[in-house]
Amino acid sequence: MTRTLFTNATFWPGQAKGQTFGAMLVDGQKIVAVGDQAQSAAHDKKVDLGGAFVSPSFGDGHCHPIFGGRQHFGPQVTDIASVDEILAEVKRFAAANPDLPWIIGGTYDPALLPNGNFDAKLLDGVCADRPVVLNAIDYHTIWVNTAALKAAGVDANTPDLEIGTIVRREDGSPMGTMREWDAVNLIMDHAPKPSLDREIEAIKYSCARYAKSGITWWQDAWIDPGMAEAYLEAEERGVLTQGVNLAFRADPRTWEKDMAYILEMRKKIESSSKNKNLTAVTIKYFADGVIEGGTAAMLEPYSDDPCSHGMPVWAWPELFRAVAAFDKAGFQTHIHAIGDAGIRAALDAIEGAQKANPAWDRRPTIVHVQLLDPADFHRFRDLGVIANFGPLWCRQDPMQAISSAPRIGPERTARQYQLRSLIDDGVLVAFGSDWPVTSEVVLEGLPVSVHRQTPDKSPAGGWIPTEKITMPEAFTAYTSAVAYQAFGEKTWGTLAPGFNADFVVLPKNPFEIDPHAVSDMSVLHTYRNGEAIYSE
Repeated sequence: MTRTLFTNATFWPGQAKGQTFGAMLVDGQKIVAVGDQAQSAAHDKKVDLGGAFVSPSFGDGHCHPIFGGRQHFGPQVTDIASVDEILAEVKRFAAANPDLPWIIGGTYDPALLPNGNFDAKLLDGVCADRPVVLNAIDYHTIWVNTAALKAAGVDANTPDLEIGTIVRREDGSPMGTMREWDAVNLIMDHAPKPSLDREIEAIKYSCARYAKSGITWWQDAWIDPGMAEAYLEAEERGVLTQGVNLAFRADPRTWEKDMAYILEMRKKIESSSKNKNLTAVTIKYFADGVIEGGTAAMLEPYSDDPCSHGMPVWAWPELFRAVAAFDKAGFQTHIHAIGDAGIRAALDAIEGAQKANPAWDRRPTIVHVQLLDPADFHRFRDLGVIANFGPLWCRQDPMQAISSAPRIGPERTARQYQLRSLIDDGVLVAFGSDWPVTSEVVLEGLPVSVHRQTPDKSPAGGWIPTEKITMPEAFTAYTSAVAYQAFGEKTWGTLAPGFNADFVVLPKNPFEIDPHAVSDMSVLHTYRNGEAIYSE
C-alpha cells in the first residue's frame, strides 16, 4: 500500500477542543501518524495542500437522499421565489416530458401563500391533462392538480382523515393541498412507483452531490418497502461511494406485520458478500408533523387555533409499544419530534424501552427537537438521547417568521432549537441536513448554528442568540458526533492514528473567519478510505 504524507495544512482532529497539527500520514485506507511523527516517517508520496484546512469528513445524521434523487428527475421548483415562477417551471417540464404519466417534483415553499394553502386550479392552468404532485419543503404536504385528485377519487364526499388533512374550499371540495400521512397517501398510492433502475440512478445522483459537500456517511431516515432493496442493489452494482445506514419507517397501523420484512431485510443486507458500505440498524418513527402546517403535537393549543393541539402520527401507547418491540430486536430508535408534546412522547417511549428491555448500546436519537418544554430538558441527558438538529432551521427565515411563529406565539417561539443549552447540559448534539427538505451543503447550513442569521445578517445579533454555538462545536456536530450516532466513533469522524482516512479539504480555516464567510467556501477534496471521491 502507498504511504502518503499530507502536509502544509491545518489539520483539525474532530473534537470541539481538539488541538490542530500540521501533517498526516495515510497508509492505504488508514491514518498511521499525525503531526511531527507523520513529518518524520517514511512515505512514498507527498501531497502539499497549500495552506488548506483539513477536517474529518462530514456525516449527515438525518436525510432522505432517495427523495432528493427522485426530485432531481422532476420539475425543479426548489428555492423559486414566486408561485408564478413555480407554475412556469411545471409548464416547461410538462411540455418537455409529454409522455410522462404523472409529474412529481419539489420542493415548494408553503410560505409563498397565506396558511400554505395552494389551489389545484393554479396547476390546472399549466398542466391539466395528467396528474401533477409537488412536495412542500417539509415533505409533510403536497400540492396537486385536479387530475391528481380525480385519479385518486378525492372529492367533496371524501371523508375527513385520522392522520391527515384535506384542505377544502368553502363548498367542501378539495382545494388541492393535502397534509400529513393519510392525505398524502390518498394521492400517492395511485402514482406509479419508480423503477429499480430509476431508484439506483437517484442514489447515484445523491452520492455525487454528497461527495461534493464533503459527506462520506449518511443516515437515510425514511426507508419504505422497495427502497432498501434499491440501496442493496446499488451497493452490489458498485454505485455507493459512501457509507449509508438505513432507518426503516415504522407505520403506526402496520408495524407489527412489517417487522418480519424489516428483520429479513436487515439480515439480507448484513449477509451480502458484496456489501461493504450499507447497514440497516435503525427504525424511524414520526411522532408528529410540523409547526408550519399546524400538525406538530403541542402540549398547549396553537395560538392561531385554540381548538387544536396538532396531529400526532401515533397514539402514544402504540408508539411506546412499537419502540419497545424494535428496541428488543436490537434496532436503534430514531424519532422525528417537533412539537413539545411530540418530544415528550418520544422521550417517554425511549424511557419505556430502557425499562422494559435489557441494557445495550442503544444510542437513541430524537431529530429536529424544535420546541422543547422545560420540564423535559434534562431528560435528554438523563436518558442518553442524541439530539439531532438541522442547522439551517436555526434562523428567522420566511418559514419561521411567516408560517411558524404566528402559530405558536412569542413565548414558544423564543425557546426553539436550544443547541447551546443542550450542549451545556452534556447532551450530544449531532447535525443532519434533512435533504431535500433543506440544503445538503454542509458549509451552507453549518455556520447558521453559529451566527443564527439569514444570509443578509438579519436579525442583528442573531435569532435567539443565547442558543448560538461555536464553529468548532458546529464542526463537531457534523463529524465526530454523527460518527457516534452511527456507532462509528472508533473508525471515522476523527483524524488520529488507527482511524479511516476520511477527511475533507477546505480552502481556509473556518475557525478564523467571519462565520458568514464559511458559506462562501466550497470543498476542495473529499477523501474516503484514503481515496479522493471528489475533487473540485
